[in-house]
Amino acid sequence: MSRPSFEAIYLHLAQTLSRRSTCVRLQVGTVITSTDFRKVLAVGYNGNATGLHNGCDREEPGNCGCLHSEENAVINCDAPRSIEKFVFVTHLPCVACAKRLINLGNVKAVYYAQDYRVRDSLEILKSVGIETIQLDPAL
Repeated sequence: MSRPSFEAIYLHLAQTLSRRSTCVRLQVGTVITSTDFRKVLAVGYNGNATGLHNGCDREEPGNCGCLHSEENAVINCDAPRSIEKFVFVTHLPCVACAKRLINLGNVKAVYYAQDYRVRDSLEILKSVGIETIQLDPAL
């Protein structure tokens, strides 16, 4: 019997969460876990704010008005900064979300499946010691 890795399980969860996204251009999901993989600390997907219409505010790529999945996961994460965290995202975070993850505190690694159109966040995350690992989306 083949057992899936925790990385594959949490990436799959992020991919499933992304299907809840209401963004017409790109559906993204995020899962924040403890580094021992025993706890899901928060989840998020991109879309409009709670109580607003379920859709983008604008059609301009990169400026649709949706909250990003990482942003929603950070908002939902009530784990203390002292807790070490792994982040699983369907797509490489943008620069602003990389900074949000840095400020979340104690993020040790960001696992992602798909590249984002801008890859500047790789250097930002690396500069503060957060490892980035691209996983096969078919895991």
